[in-house]
Amino acid sequence: MLKNRQTILVVDDTAANLDVLKGLLSPFYNVKIAINGAIALKIIEKFPPDLILLDVMMPEMDGYEVCRRIKSNPETYKIPIIFVTAMSEASDEQKGFNLGAVDYITKPINPAIVQSRVKTHIALSDQRRQCEEMVLQRTAELEKSQKDAIFMLGEAGHFNDTDTGSHIWRMAQYAGLLARANNWPVEQVKLLELAAPMHDTGKIGIPDSILKAPRKLTDEEWVVMRSHTEIGYGILSVSQTPLFQLAAEISLTHHEKWDGSGYPRKLKGQDIPESARIVAIADVFDALTMKRPYKEAWPIDDAFALIEKDAGSHFDPNLVKLFIENMDEILKIKDYWEEKEKMDAIDEKKHA
Repeated sequence: MLKNRQTILVVDDTAANLDVLKGLLSPFYNVKIAINGAIALKIIEKFPPDLILLDVMMPEMDGYEVCRRIKSNPETYKIPIIFVTAMSEASDEQKGFNLGAVDYITKPINPAIVQSRVKTHIALSDQRRQCEEMVLQRTAELEKSQKDAIFMLGEAGHFNDTDTGSHIWRMAQYAGLLARANNWPVEQVKLLELAAPMHDTGKIGIPDSILKAPRKLTDEEWVVMRSHTEIGYGILSVSQTPLFQLAAEISLTHHEKWDGSGYPRKLKGQDIPESARIVAIADVFDALTMKRPYKEAWPIDDAFALIEKDAGSHFDPNLVKLFIENMDEILKIKDYWEEKEKMDAIDEKKHA
């Protein structure tokens, strides 16, 4: 009979607290316990619970970090987390909610409140799963339409450019990988991977004489070229959906530089949205390693070396560090798209 019950994982470094919570919940749920964050993550990986009660103040890895890791993992991010802690400041509570927790209970606990909150969030989680199944069935066509729109906007931005179609999707995957490495929540990573291909939408408003100029642009032409960031923002920001708002943000700021020398607003450091800082690295790396009519592809080592050299001037140094650390995964993405382009070219010849 126990095997049909939902499972609650209680994480606390104090044995007395574990005993109290286990005693409260065992009559109704399967209860697992962990005395620190590292053990909790191992349990969650092997036996994902239905809900987690998580202490904040723990040695080595506090509850906020445990929550951050759970919410950045595609396999575990949907598990509801309730913080149970003696930290009662409003800022502490807000931090917990910002990290993705569903509730916040302060110690000393009230048994009735704990049981009620757990019951409520277990029920909400069950309802959410049922709703998600219905939504998945009913929105498949809508998702396809949205992706088609993204594809068209991404392609439109490069219609008269020398970039290949694969560029926008390959660099979007680079951006997604970098966001995951920086512990972005899974849903935000998905949004970024859809928004990034639209970063150059504004190029649709740049005249061919400038966009395709086989020479160095004049100062006046550069003013026009740089306006593609604001043109793209104007197009994309019309929609109030999170996806297109993120795409508009990236379009406007992906040419800003960490040292403030970029455009259009000369933003500096963390004033530049993190989404744009991520896309900037992905975009430049892909441009360097991509063959174009006017240049050969850079050797991989040279491209990584340039990204590393420009850390702190063009790029966010912390993001560059993560990008270099994930070199193997970056190259897997690159290899995948190179192979796909070859196969697509073969298919085109067959059907010509």
